Amino acid sequence: MNIIRAEHLGMCFGVRDAIALALNQTQTAPLTILGDLVHNETVLAQLRDRGIHIQHHVANVNTANVMITAHGTSETTLKSVRERGLNVLEATCPLVRVAHRAVAELIAAGFHPVIIGKRDHVEVRGLTGDLTDFDVVLNEADVLQLPERIRFGIAAQTTQPIDKVRYLVGLIRERFPQAEVRFIDTVCQPTKQRQTAAVTLAQQSDVVVVIGGAHSNNTHELVARCRQHCPRVHHVQTAADLRPEWFANAQTVGLTAGTSTPDTTIADIESWLKQFSHERDEEPGPRAAHKWHQAN
Repeated sequence: MNIIRAEHLGMCFGVRDAIALALNQTQTAPLTILGDLVHNETVLAQLRDRGIHIQHHVANVNTANVMITAHGTSETTLKSVRERGLNVLEATCPLVRVAHRAVAELIAAGFHPVIIGKRDHVEVRGLTGDLTDFDVVLNEADVLQLPERIRFGIAAQTTQPIDKVRYLVGLIRERFPQAEVRFIDTVCQPTKQRQTAAVTLAQQSDVVVVIGGAHSNNTHELVARCRQHCPRVHHVQTAADLRPEWFANAQTVGLTAGTSTPDTTIADIESWLKQFSHERDEEPGPRAAHKWHQAN
C-alpha cells in the first residue's frame, strides 16, 4: 500500500504563531484564551496541560492576561475586555486581519457588506461584530434572500473554498444586474494551497484520510473537496479513529490535514498506516485486517 501526502497540508503559519505566543506567555504569567485558540482538540488539550485557561465569555476570565484567538474578534469584544482592565494579547492571524481591513474598506467606500461564510463561525462573528447592517451568505438559498441594494461589497471567511466564493459572487451579480458589486478576495493563501493540493491528492488515491478537528471549517471543506474526486474519504482527529477495514483493497492512500493539525498528529497517522500496510502485505486479505484490529 502506497501512502502519499498532499503537497500542502497541516498547520499554517498563523496557527503556529498563535500557539507559540500562548506557550511563551504562560511561562511568565497565567493566561486565559478567549475562545478556542484553534479548532483542534489535540492542540487545545496540550494548551490546557500547560496550565492555559480557555473561556468563552469575558466575564469568566480570572487572569490578568487574555489572548484573542487566531480567528480574530470584533472591536466591540476587545473593548469589553479592556474595560475589565485586562491585558490583551492578539493572536489574530494576519490574514484574518486582511479580511477585517477589506470589510472596513468596502464600508468606507459606501458598499453594503456581504460576507461569504458560516454565520455562526467565530471568524465571521468577528468580521460582523461591529456592523449594524450586513448580510452573511453561504449558498444559493442565502443569495436569493438578499434584499436589493445599490452597491454590494463582498468579502469571505478566510477558509471558504475560493471556487464556491467566486460562484456566489457571480450569483449576486446575476441577481442584481443593476447593482455595483465589488469583491475583495480574502480567502487565505494557505487555504487555497491545501484545497488545490487535496484535489490532486484525491485524484491519485483509492482512499483519502483527512486529519483535523471535528469543528474545523477548513478541514470539513477539505473533506468535501476530496469527496468530489474520491469515493472513500475519512475524516479523523487522531490515529485512534482509524479503522483497518477502510483500506481494504486500497493500493494508494492519500493524507491531507487542516490548517490547525499538529505535525505530530500527521506523523502518528502516517506511522499507523505504514505499519498496517506492512502487516497487510505480510498476510493479505480480510484475515490480516481482523488480526490488526484485534491487536490494536
